[in-house]
Amino acid sequence: MPHSLVLNLLPQSPIPPQYLTGRHLHALFLTLVSSVDSTLGDRLHDSTTDKAFTLSPLQIQGEERGRYKSKIPNSQSLQYFHQQAIPAGTPCWWRISLLDDTLFSQLTQLWLNLNPNHPWHLGPANLYITSIQGTPQSTQPWANAITYTQLYEQASDRNTTIRLTFSTPTAFRQGKFDTTLPTRECVFNSLLGRWHKYSGIEFSQLAIESIFPSFINIHTEILADSRSKFIGILGEVTYRLLGEIEPIQIKQINALSDFALYAGVGRKTTMGMGMARSLDY
Repeated sequence: MPHSLVLNLLPQSPIPPQYLTGRHLHALFLTLVSSVDSTLGDRLHDSTTDKAFTLSPLQIQGEERGRYKSKIPNSQSLQYFHQQAIPAGTPCWWRISLLDDTLFSQLTQLWLNLNPNHPWHLGPANLYITSIQGTPQSTQPWANAITYTQLYEQASDRNTTIRLTFSTPTAFRQGKFDTTLPTRECVFNSLLGRWHKYSGIEFSQLAIESIFPSFINIHTEILADSRSKFIGILGEVTYRLLGEIEPIQIKQINALSDFALYAGVGRKTTMGMGMARSLDY
């Protein structure tokens, strides 16, 4: 059962921008895990395979689109880079998605025994987790939870227009190199691989050849730190399902597009990249 959890945070001291990178947020997540299961924290840290969680960059509550959000008007993009420190007392939120029921259940004690007065550390800053949202909210589209069976059953077998928004920089691995072009193969094979790994529901003949991009409104962004440089796309792509395609195949593709909310697409989803969701979900 995939979960998309939004943690509401309150920093007690300023968070310097160099500690707002995906690498530091990844370390914070592992600290949360290790607080209830140190063995699990070590295993997630050492794993080099596709991991059963994704993370978002840290978001400031209610912040308007800034320099490091999309340049596209009305974009659904998120803040993915901070030039300045986040001041103390600034309400923030952070999305953690879990793709595996086992992982969620292993962290149950963390969610149930959350102490809003217990500080967590992000660099030199102390953070309080004030609440966790795990169900849909009108003001928070990134919170949700649903079983894989329900996700599949609720998927439309008639909708032939798939609208995906890429909300943090997104890129895909092809061989030894990255590509930023959101081709049908890159996007839907990424989703299909994670669906097969965690859902237990087999899509044996996904009709990828019937998916065609019909509207593209994207641009690339470069995200660089002292260790690496990441180039990814932000924006929206609409895909149409064309030709002779069975209702069950339409349903499978719609299920994958809805799954994007939890799984993300492409590379570095455990570092805040590749956040995507269907605009019809």
